[in-house]
Amino acid sequence: MKSNRVVQALALAALGCVWLLDLGVVQPNRIVSGTGYGLYASTGWLGTGAVISLLVVVFVLATRPARKRFQVVAVLLTVALMILPLLLEVLALRQLPEDSGYARIGVGAGFWSLAFLLALMLLETLGQLKASRRFQLSTVLLIVAGWWLCASREGLSSLALIREYTNRSDQFFQALTVHLSLSLGAVAISAVLAFALALAMVKRERMRRPLLGLVSFMQTIPSLALFGLLIAPLGALSDAFPFLQTLGIRGIGWAPALLALIAYSLLPMVRNTYVALMEVPESVVDAGRGMGMNERQIFRQVKLPLALPVIIEGVRITTIQAIGLTAVAALIGAGGFGTFIFQGLGQAAMDLVLLGALPTVFLALAADAILSALKFQETSK
Repeated sequence: MKSNRVVQALALAALGCVWLLDLGVVQPNRIVSGTGYGLYASTGWLGTGAVISLLVVVFVLATRPARKRFQVVAVLLTVALMILPLLLEVLALRQLPEDSGYARIGVGAGFWSLAFLLALMLLETLGQLKASRRFQLSTVLLIVAGWWLCASREGLSSLALIREYTNRSDQFFQALTVHLSLSLGAVAISAVLAFALALAMVKRERMRRPLLGLVSFMQTIPSLALFGLLIAPLGALSDAFPFLQTLGIRGIGWAPALLALIAYSLLPMVRNTYVALMEVPESVVDAGRGMGMNERQIFRQVKLPLALPVIIEGVRITTIQAIGLTAVAALIGAGGFGTFIFQGLGQAAMDLVLLGALPTVFLALAADAILSALKFQETSK
Protein backbone atom coordinates (compact mmCIF):
# COMPACT_ATOMS: atom_id res chain seq x y z
CA MET A 1 0.00 0.00 0.00
CA LYS A 2 1.45 3.34 -1.09
CA SER A 3 1.45 6.63 0.80
CA ASN A 4 -1.56 8.80 0.02
CA ARG A 5 -0.39 12.17 -1.26
CA VAL A 6 -4.00 13.27 -1.85
CA VAL A 7 -4.79 12.97 1.87
CA GLN A 8 -1.58 14.82 2.70
CA ALA A 9 -2.47 17.68 0.34
CA LEU A 10 -6.00 17.87 1.75
CA ALA A 11 -4.66 17.92 5.32
CA LEU A 12 -2.39 20.86 4.45
CA ALA A 13 -5.29 22.65 2.76
CA ALA A 14 -7.42 22.10 5.87
CA LEU A 15 -4.67 23.56 8.07
CA GLY A 16 -4.60 26.66 5.90
CA CYS A 17 -8.38 27.04 5.92
CA VAL A 18 -8.81 26.76 9.68
CA TRP A 19 -5.99 29.24 10.21
CA LEU A 20 -7.07 31.86 7.66
CA LEU A 21 -10.88 31.59 7.57
CA ASP A 22 -13.53 32.34 10.18
CA LEU A 23 -14.88 29.28 11.95
CA GLY A 24 -18.11 31.02 12.92
CA VAL A 25 -19.89 34.37 13.04
CA VAL A 26 -21.69 36.03 15.95
CA GLN A 27 -24.75 37.84 14.58
CA PRO A 28 -26.79 40.39 16.58
CA ASN A 29 -29.89 39.23 14.63
CA ARG A 30 -30.83 37.16 11.58
CA ILE A 31 -30.16 39.96 9.06
CA VAL A 32 -26.92 41.63 10.19
CA SER A 33 -23.79 39.82 8.99
CA GLY A 34 -22.05 39.97 12.39
CA THR A 35 -18.44 39.48 13.51
CA GLY A 36 -16.32 36.56 12.38
CA TYR A 37 -14.10 34.52 14.72
CA GLY A 38 -11.23 32.29 13.73
CA LEU A 39 -10.38 28.93 15.21
CA TYR A 40 -8.39 30.24 18.18
CA ALA A 41 -10.88 33.01 19.04
CA SER A 42 -13.71 30.48 18.78
CA THR A 43 -12.31 27.54 20.70
CA GLY A 44 -9.19 28.70 22.54
CA TRP A 45 -5.93 26.79 22.81
CA LEU A 46 -7.62 23.46 23.60
CA GLY A 47 -9.85 23.39 20.52
CA THR A 48 -7.14 24.83 18.28
CA GLY A 49 -4.63 22.26 19.48
CA ALA A 50 -7.10 19.40 18.97
CA VAL A 51 -7.90 20.39 15.38
CA ILE A 52 -4.28 21.05 14.39
CA SER A 53 -3.09 17.85 16.09
CA LEU A 54 -5.70 15.82 14.22
CA LEU A 55 -4.62 17.21 10.86
CA VAL A 56 -0.93 16.71 11.65
CA VAL A 57 -1.51 13.11 12.76
CA VAL A 58 -3.52 12.38 9.59
CA PHE A 59 -0.74 13.92 7.47
CA VAL A 60 1.94 11.81 9.17
CA LEU A 61 -0.02 8.55 9.06
CA ALA A 62 -0.79 9.05 5.38
CA THR A 63 2.94 8.98 4.61
CA ARG A 64 3.32 5.42 5.89
CA PRO A 65 2.30 2.64 3.47
CA ALA A 66 0.60 0.39 6.04
CA ARG A 67 -3.02 -0.74 6.03
CA LYS A 68 -3.42 -0.40 9.81
CA ARG A 69 -2.31 3.22 9.63
CA PHE A 70 -4.93 4.01 7.02
CA GLN A 71 -7.54 2.27 9.17
CA VAL A 72 -6.55 4.57 12.05
CA VAL A 73 -6.87 7.56 9.71
CA ALA A 74 -10.37 6.43 8.70
CA VAL A 75 -11.44 6.10 12.35
CA LEU A 76 -9.97 9.50 13.29
CA LEU A 77 -11.64 11.25 10.39
CA THR A 78 -15.00 9.59 11.07
CA VAL A 79 -14.96 10.60 14.75
CA ALA A 80 -13.80 14.12 13.84
CA LEU A 81 -16.67 14.57 11.40
CA MET A 82 -19.17 13.19 13.93
CA ILE A 83 -18.27 15.73 16.64
CA LEU A 84 -17.30 18.64 14.39
CA PRO A 85 -20.41 20.76 15.29
CA LEU A 86 -19.18 20.88 18.89
CA LEU A 87 -16.67 23.53 17.74
CA LEU A 88 -19.62 25.84 17.13
CA GLU A 89 -21.00 25.06 20.59
CA VAL A 90 -17.68 26.15 22.12
CA LEU A 91 -17.85 29.34 20.06
CA ALA A 92 -21.33 30.04 21.40
CA LEU A 93 -20.20 29.54 25.00
CA ARG A 94 -17.19 31.82 24.56
CA GLN A 95 -18.43 34.66 22.38
CA LEU A 96 -22.24 34.81 22.38
CA PRO A 97 -23.63 37.75 24.43
CA GLU A 98 -25.78 36.56 27.33
CA ASP A 99 -28.03 39.62 27.45
CA SER A 100 -29.25 39.48 23.84
CA GLY A 101 -32.15 37.22 22.95
CA TYR A 102 -31.74 37.83 19.22
CA ALA A 103 -28.01 37.07 18.92
CA ARG A 104 -27.09 33.86 17.14
CA ILE A 105 -24.15 31.91 15.79
CA GLY A 106 -23.63 31.71 12.05
CA VAL A 107 -21.51 29.04 10.40
CA GLY A 108 -18.33 30.49 8.92
CA ALA A 109 -16.40 29.58 5.77
CA GLY A 110 -13.69 27.92 7.87
CA PHE A 111 -16.15 25.41 9.33
CA TRP A 112 -17.61 24.47 5.93
CA SER A 113 -14.14 24.20 4.40
CA LEU A 114 -12.91 22.00 7.24
CA ALA A 115 -15.97 19.73 7.02
CA PHE A 116 -15.63 19.46 3.25
CA LEU A 117 -11.91 18.67 3.33
CA LEU A 118 -12.30 16.13 6.15
CA ALA A 119 -15.03 14.41 4.12
CA LEU A 120 -12.77 14.30 1.05
CA MET A 121 -9.94 12.84 3.13
CA LEU A 122 -12.29 10.20 4.52
CA LEU A 123 -13.53 9.25 1.03
CA GLU A 124 -9.97 9.00 -0.25
CA THR A 125 -8.93 6.86 2.73
CA LEU A 126 -11.91 4.52 2.32
CA GLY A 127 -11.00 4.20 -1.34
CA GLN A 128 -7.41 3.37 -0.38
CA LEU A 129 -8.72 0.68 1.96
CA LYS A 130 -11.13 -0.59 -0.74
CA ALA A 131 -14.00 -0.43 1.72
CA SER A 132 -17.26 -2.07 0.69
CA ARG A 133 -20.37 -0.10 -0.20
CA ARG A 134 -22.06 -1.27 2.98
CA PHE A 135 -19.15 -0.06 5.10
CA GLN A 136 -19.12 3.32 3.36
CA LEU A 137 -22.88 3.71 3.90
CA SER A 138 -22.48 2.79 7.58
CA THR A 139 -19.79 5.45 7.94
CA VAL A 140 -22.06 8.09 6.43
CA LEU A 141 -24.91 7.09 8.74
CA LEU A 142 -22.61 7.38 11.76
CA ILE A 143 -21.61 10.90 10.75
CA VAL A 144 -25.23 11.92 10.16
CA ALA A 145 -26.21 10.49 13.55
CA GLY A 146 -23.35 12.41 15.18
CA TRP A 147 -24.48 15.69 13.65
CA TRP A 148 -28.06 14.98 14.66
CA LEU A 149 -27.06 14.36 18.27
CA CYS A 150 -24.87 17.46 18.33
CA ALA A 151 -27.68 19.60 16.89
CA SER A 152 -30.06 18.40 19.63
CA ARG A 153 -27.74 19.67 22.38
CA GLU A 154 -28.76 22.76 24.30
CA GLY A 155 -25.45 24.45 23.56
CA LEU A 156 -26.24 24.65 19.84
CA SER A 157 -29.73 26.09 20.25
CA SER A 158 -28.28 29.52 19.42
CA LEU A 159 -27.04 28.32 16.03
CA ALA A 160 -28.79 30.39 13.37
CA LEU A 161 -29.60 27.38 11.20
CA ILE A 162 -31.22 25.56 14.12
CA ARG A 163 -33.22 28.65 15.07
CA GLU A 164 -34.53 28.93 11.51
CA TYR A 165 -35.55 25.27 11.65
CA THR A 166 -37.20 25.66 15.07
CA ASN A 167 -39.25 28.62 13.87
CA ARG A 168 -40.36 26.71 10.77
CA SER A 169 -40.46 23.06 11.84
CA ASP A 170 -44.01 22.49 10.56
CA GLN A 171 -43.22 24.20 7.27
CA PHE A 172 -40.00 22.19 7.00
CA PHE A 173 -41.71 18.79 7.10
CA GLN A 174 -44.41 20.03 4.75
CA ALA A 175 -41.69 21.17 2.35
CA LEU A 176 -39.99 17.78 2.71
CA THR A 177 -43.21 15.98 1.81
CA VAL A 178 -43.84 18.19 -1.22
CA HIS A 179 -40.22 17.96 -2.39
CA LEU A 180 -40.16 14.18 -2.22
CA SER A 181 -43.62 13.84 -3.77
CA LEU A 182 -42.76 16.02 -6.76
CA SER A 183 -39.29 14.65 -7.44
CA LEU A 184 -39.97 10.97 -6.84
CA GLY A 185 -43.40 11.18 -8.47
CA ALA A 186 -41.85 12.69 -11.59
CA VAL A 187 -39.14 10.00 -11.63
CA ALA A 188 -41.71 7.20 -11.24
CA ILE A 189 -43.92 8.50 -14.06
CA SER A 190 -40.90 9.15 -16.27
CA ALA A 191 -39.60 5.63 -15.64
CA VAL A 192 -42.85 4.11 -16.92
CA LEU A 193 -42.94 6.40 -19.96
CA ALA A 194 -39.23 5.91 -20.69
CA PHE A 195 -39.56 2.13 -20.54
CA ALA A 196 -42.49 2.22 -22.97
CA LEU A 197 -40.64 4.55 -25.36
CA ALA A 198 -37.48 2.44 -25.21
CA LEU A 199 -39.45 -0.72 -26.00
CA ALA A 200 -41.09 1.06 -28.94
CA MET A 201 -37.66 2.03 -30.28
CA VAL A 202 -36.34 -1.51 -29.84
CA LYS A 203 -39.27 -3.01 -31.74
CA ARG A 204 -39.44 -0.29 -34.42
CA GLU A 205 -36.03 1.11 -35.33
CA ARG A 206 -37.56 3.92 -37.41
CA MET A 207 -39.00 5.45 -34.23
CA ARG A 208 -35.56 5.87 -32.64
CA ARG A 209 -34.53 9.16 -34.24
CA PRO A 210 -37.81 11.08 -33.76
CA LEU A 211 -38.32 9.90 -30.16
CA LEU A 212 -34.72 10.57 -29.09
CA GLY A 213 -34.89 13.92 -30.88
CA LEU A 214 -38.06 14.85 -28.99
CA VAL A 215 -36.76 14.00 -25.52
CA SER A 216 -33.41 15.64 -26.34
CA PHE A 217 -35.21 18.82 -27.40
CA MET A 218 -37.11 18.97 -24.11
CA GLN A 219 -33.83 18.60 -22.23
CA THR A 220 -32.36 21.66 -24.00
CA ILE A 221 -35.10 24.05 -22.82
CA PRO A 222 -33.92 26.00 -19.72
CA SER A 223 -35.81 24.96 -16.60
CA LEU A 224 -37.20 28.40 -15.78
CA ALA A 225 -38.33 28.84 -19.38
CA LEU A 226 -40.12 25.49 -19.35
CA PHE A 227 -41.84 26.29 -16.07
CA GLY A 228 -42.97 29.61 -17.56
CA LEU A 229 -44.15 28.06 -20.83
CA LEU A 230 -46.47 25.69 -18.98
CA ILE A 231 -48.21 28.41 -16.98
CA ALA A 232 -50.36 29.76 -19.86
CA PRO A 233 -51.75 26.46 -21.27
CA LEU A 234 -52.47 24.99 -17.84
CA GLY A 235 -54.10 28.24 -16.74
CA ALA A 236 -56.30 28.18 -19.86
CA LEU A 237 -57.25 24.56 -19.27
CA SER A 238 -58.21 25.19 -15.65
CA ASP A 239 -60.38 28.14 -16.74
CA ALA A 240 -62.07 26.08 -19.46
CA PHE A 241 -62.63 23.06 -17.22
CA PRO A 242 -63.31 24.24 -13.63
CA PHE A 243 -63.21 20.70 -12.24
CA LEU A 244 -59.44 20.74 -12.85
CA GLN A 245 -59.12 23.49 -10.27
CA THR A 246 -60.64 21.19 -7.66
CA LEU A 247 -57.77 18.79 -8.40
CA GLY A 248 -55.23 21.56 -7.88
CA ILE A 249 -54.35 21.82 -11.57
CA ARG A 250 -53.69 25.50 -12.31
CA GLY A 251 -51.21 27.66 -14.17
CA ILE A 252 -48.95 27.68 -11.11
CA GLY A 253 -48.37 25.13 -8.39
CA TRP A 254 -47.55 21.44 -8.53
CA ALA A 255 -49.05 20.66 -11.95
CA PRO A 256 -46.64 22.64 -14.20
CA ALA A 257 -43.76 21.65 -11.93
CA LEU A 258 -44.57 17.95 -12.26
CA LEU A 259 -44.95 18.15 -16.04
CA ALA A 260 -41.65 20.01 -16.40
CA LEU A 261 -39.84 17.52 -14.16
CA ILE A 262 -41.23 14.62 -16.19
CA ALA A 263 -40.05 16.26 -19.41
CA TYR A 264 -36.55 16.75 -18.00
CA SER A 265 -36.40 13.20 -16.64
CA LEU A 266 -37.16 11.37 -19.88
CA LEU A 267 -33.88 11.68 -21.79
CA PRO A 268 -31.49 9.89 -19.37
CA MET A 269 -33.89 7.03 -18.75
CA VAL A 270 -34.99 6.59 -22.37
CA ARG A 271 -31.40 6.60 -23.59
CA ASN A 272 -30.08 4.26 -20.90
CA THR A 273 -32.97 1.82 -21.23
CA TYR A 274 -32.68 1.69 -25.02
CA VAL A 275 -28.90 1.25 -25.00
CA ALA A 276 -29.06 -1.38 -22.25
CA LEU A 277 -31.62 -3.48 -24.12
CA MET A 278 -29.82 -3.17 -27.46
CA GLU A 279 -26.42 -4.13 -26.04
CA VAL A 280 -27.50 -7.49 -24.66
CA PRO A 281 -25.20 -9.98 -26.45
CA GLU A 282 -26.97 -11.80 -29.26
CA SER A 283 -25.24 -15.03 -28.25
CA VAL A 284 -27.03 -14.92 -24.88
CA VAL A 285 -30.37 -14.38 -26.62
CA ASP A 286 -29.68 -17.29 -29.00
CA ALA A 287 -28.84 -19.46 -25.98
CA GLY A 288 -32.22 -18.60 -24.50
CA ARG A 289 -33.97 -19.53 -27.71
CA GLY A 290 -32.02 -22.77 -27.78
CA MET A 291 -33.39 -23.57 -24.33
CA GLY A 292 -36.94 -23.26 -25.68
CA MET A 293 -37.79 -19.81 -24.39
CA ASN A 294 -40.27 -17.66 -26.28
CA GLU A 295 -39.65 -13.96 -26.92
CA ARG A 296 -41.49 -12.83 -23.81
CA GLN A 297 -39.50 -15.22 -21.61
CA ILE A 298 -36.25 -14.08 -23.23
CA PHE A 299 -37.11 -10.48 -22.48
CA ARG A 300 -38.11 -11.08 -18.86
CA GLN A 301 -35.47 -13.65 -17.91
CA VAL A 302 -32.52 -12.71 -20.12
CA LYS A 303 -32.59 -9.19 -21.54
CA LEU A 304 -34.14 -7.30 -18.62
CA PRO A 305 -31.86 -8.72 -15.88
CA LEU A 306 -28.76 -7.98 -17.98
CA ALA A 307 -29.96 -4.47 -18.80
CA LEU A 308 -31.06 -3.62 -15.26
CA PRO A 309 -27.76 -2.10 -13.98
CA VAL A 310 -27.66 0.39 -16.86
CA ILE A 311 -31.36 1.18 -16.40
CA ILE A 312 -30.77 1.83 -12.69
CA GLU A 313 -27.92 4.17 -13.62
CA GLY A 314 -30.36 6.21 -15.73
CA VAL A 315 -32.81 6.31 -12.81
CA ARG A 316 -29.98 7.45 -10.50
CA ILE A 317 -29.00 10.34 -12.76
CA THR A 318 -32.64 11.32 -13.24
CA THR A 319 -33.45 11.21 -9.53
CA ILE A 320 -30.53 13.46 -8.59
CA GLN A 321 -31.49 15.89 -11.37
CA ALA A 322 -35.16 15.91 -10.34
CA ILE A 323 -34.35 16.60 -6.68
CA GLY A 324 -32.31 19.65 -7.69
CA LEU A 325 -34.84 20.98 -10.21
CA THR A 326 -37.68 20.65 -7.71
CA ALA A 327 -36.03 23.40 -5.67
CA VAL A 328 -36.29 25.73 -8.70
CA ALA A 329 -39.98 24.84 -9.07
CA ALA A 330 -40.71 26.84 -5.91
CA LEU A 331 -40.59 29.95 -8.13
CA ILE A 332 -43.96 28.94 -9.63
CA GLY A 333 -45.54 28.09 -6.28
CA ALA A 334 -44.82 24.36 -6.28
CA GLY A 335 -43.45 24.37 -2.73
CA GLY A 336 -40.59 22.21 -1.51
CA PHE A 337 -37.25 23.29 -0.08
CA GLY A 338 -36.85 25.89 -2.79
CA THR A 339 -39.35 28.02 -0.86
CA PHE A 340 -36.81 28.51 1.93
CA ILE A 341 -34.02 29.18 -0.55
CA PHE A 342 -35.82 31.99 -2.36
CA GLN A 343 -37.29 33.44 0.83
CA GLY A 344 -33.80 33.58 2.30
CA LEU A 345 -32.39 35.24 -0.80
CA GLY A 346 -35.16 37.84 -0.72
CA GLN A 347 -34.57 38.58 2.97
CA ALA A 348 -30.75 38.39 2.78
CA ALA A 349 -30.95 35.64 5.44
CA MET A 350 -28.34 33.09 4.39
CA ASP A 351 -29.20 30.64 7.15
CA LEU A 352 -32.72 30.43 5.75
CA VAL A 353 -31.15 29.70 2.37
CA LEU A 354 -29.15 26.89 3.99
CA LEU A 355 -32.32 25.50 5.58
CA GLY A 356 -33.54 24.78 2.07
CA ALA A 357 -30.23 24.04 0.34
CA LEU A 358 -28.71 21.56 2.81
CA PRO A 359 -31.70 19.13 2.86
CA THR A 360 -31.81 19.27 -0.94
CA VAL A 361 -28.14 18.30 -1.11
CA PHE A 362 -28.67 15.57 1.49
CA LEU A 363 -31.62 14.10 -0.44
CA ALA A 364 -29.56 14.04 -3.63
CA LEU A 365 -26.63 12.36 -1.88
CA ALA A 366 -28.95 9.83 -0.23
CA ALA A 367 -30.58 8.99 -3.57
CA ASP A 368 -27.16 8.61 -5.17
CA ALA A 369 -25.93 6.29 -2.40
CA ILE A 370 -29.06 4.10 -2.41
CA LEU A 371 -29.29 3.71 -6.19
CA SER A 372 -25.52 3.22 -6.56
CA ALA A 373 -25.68 0.42 -3.98
CA LEU A 374 -28.66 -1.10 -5.82
CA LYS A 375 -26.78 -0.92 -9.12
CA PHE A 376 -23.69 -2.51 -7.55
CA GLN A 377 -25.84 -5.31 -6.13
CA GLU A 378 -27.41 -6.00 -9.53
CA THR A 379 -24.03 -5.89 -11.27
CA SER A 380 -22.49 -8.37 -8.84
CA LYS A 381 -25.21 -10.97 -9.36
